[in-house]
Amino acid sequence: MRRLLIAPLTALAVLSALPAVAQPNQGIAMHGAPKYGPDFKHFDYVNPDAPKGGTVKLAATGSFDNFNGFIIKGEAAVGLGGIYDTLLTSSADEAFSEYGLLAETVETPKDRSWVQFVLRKEARWHDGKPVTADDVIWTFETLLKKGDPSYRYYYADVARAEKIDDRTVRFVFKNNRNRELPLIIGQMAVLPKHYWQGKDFARTTLDPPLGSGPYKIDAFEPGRYVSYRRVADYWGRNLPVNVGRNNFGMIRYDYYRDTTVQVEAFKAGDFDFRNENESKTWATAYDIPAVKQGLIKKIEVKHNRTAGMQGFVYNTRRDIFKDPRVRQALATAFDFEWSNKNLFYGQYTRTRSYFDNSELAATGLPGPDELKILEPFRGRIPDRVFTTEYNPPKMKGDGRIRSNLRQGDRLLKEAGWVIRDNVRVNKATGQALEFEILLVSPAFERIALPFVKNLERLGVIAHVRTVDSAQYLRRLETFDFDMLTFVWGQSQSPGNEQLGYWGSAAAKQNGSRNFAGVSDPVVDKLIAGIIAAPDRKSLITHTRALDRVLQWGFYVIPHWHLSYDRLIFWDKFGRPKVTPTSGAQFNTWWVNKTAARTTEQGLKSLKSD
Repeated sequence: MRRLLIAPLTALAVLSALPAVAQPNQGIAMHGAPKYGPDFKHFDYVNPDAPKGGTVKLAATGSFDNFNGFIIKGEAAVGLGGIYDTLLTSSADEAFSEYGLLAETVETPKDRSWVQFVLRKEARWHDGKPVTADDVIWTFETLLKKGDPSYRYYYADVARAEKIDDRTVRFVFKNNRNRELPLIIGQMAVLPKHYWQGKDFARTTLDPPLGSGPYKIDAFEPGRYVSYRRVADYWGRNLPVNVGRNNFGMIRYDYYRDTTVQVEAFKAGDFDFRNENESKTWATAYDIPAVKQGLIKKIEVKHNRTAGMQGFVYNTRRDIFKDPRVRQALATAFDFEWSNKNLFYGQYTRTRSYFDNSELAATGLPGPDELKILEPFRGRIPDRVFTTEYNPPKMKGDGRIRSNLRQGDRLLKEAGWVIRDNVRVNKATGQALEFEILLVSPAFERIALPFVKNLERLGVIAHVRTVDSAQYLRRLETFDFDMLTFVWGQSQSPGNEQLGYWGSAAAKQNGSRNFAGVSDPVVDKLIAGIIAAPDRKSLITHTRALDRVLQWGFYVIPHWHLSYDRLIFWDKFGRPKVTPTSGAQFNTWWVNKTAARTTEQGLKSLKSD
């Protein structure tokens, strides 16, 4: 998604007296204590002596026409997050902990009914003016009124924001059930009030905005490229959370029409680094002299982060997908094993959980703690939640899926869809079971088209339509699709974002990520249990309970995942020795000038041959 995930604040209110039952700290953890203490010098996974400078060239797909990534309009440029600082910043080697960035300290009582931030005296905008509590509160008000619609429900539990003094702001919550909210507020990128005065925040803009972060826009051409220059006198460059990070002197993103063109540009040396997400490309496209000579490095970096859920997503707002038996039936036509063998070179693992590759995933049958959560909903959720472990349909990989399709045929008939003249139609209305699969990348057509062929054997008519990124985003924002492919990323500490993924309010809100249209009071209550979880054990139990209900709701046809990052890059970088649990962190890399010169000479030699 093109927008920055930047949390809004709440309404400014009159200063209220609250009990001072908390202590200011340099960091905060979702559960327990943060890993890094008040005297830490840097994160463990950085090189504190990493040199600064050099230029890195990266790639983006599609186009852009906007430098305001906080609104729903337009296509925001990639990389805008580097312009802004947040109140707190996360570490990559903990489930969910945050440490002071703009905020010198964070303070919250044991019940987490409020949170208070004291801004650093030295925090400055790029024009030299100080970052103040007024900026924080103005950011809230503006995002709430004119920002992306998701802000309006994502922070519904914040009652008000209060200015204590020029450097101190407090957020008071409506209740103390949302224990994640202090950390979520900490993720907010603060905007400069004085810069935006007299400007229409709700409109797209190509005026480079003012920020306080490590980078600012250096040059651009709409839809073609944008480059960011490191701010030499960046106020926060020596903070412990920034040591060893933001090392590149210049970052340039060039835009390409699609990934096929992008890969060829990379091999020609037009940009430097690629996180490869296509198995065929990884397996076949890089058997080239530059790799064999060591000018290009191709590595697999293991990680332990949650895989999330990627899949074919049903828009259950559509009448044809409202019956879960239909959704279950159509899943029998997707032959993952054949795809993995013939298209993916055996690289992937089938996804079965919304929180795969983590302890959060629901496996087996629910244990006693889960049953305490799920039992009150018996009769309102599928009985199989209690009796059967969910697994997606499994095939042999030889393309022979008749037995699975027989199961699909039976389910469709039970749901009132029968075969007439070789077409699956509604028995009562005669309506054909026909839908469109919306794609944004031609690369995915090779996965969708075999699925369409298998659906034909069920009498189901499916069309694949690939559109440009601008049209794709517009259709996503208004849920104007039947089925699409999407991936919901998940953290090791799920919380409020689940409201935007599966909450009933988000199902009705254009611009949300509830693409499946999940609107179920039970799911809402299960999400509330995750948000209110008092400790890690409770969080895991509540997450598994939600996972089971989503699994048996058949809202997606699960795809696949990897437990490692596929990275390919021209040999011009230095990297830290330690890889955190979240995987490779490119913002901790740096340009190795010696290696860069050698690689540049080698590339010239290749081009001259």
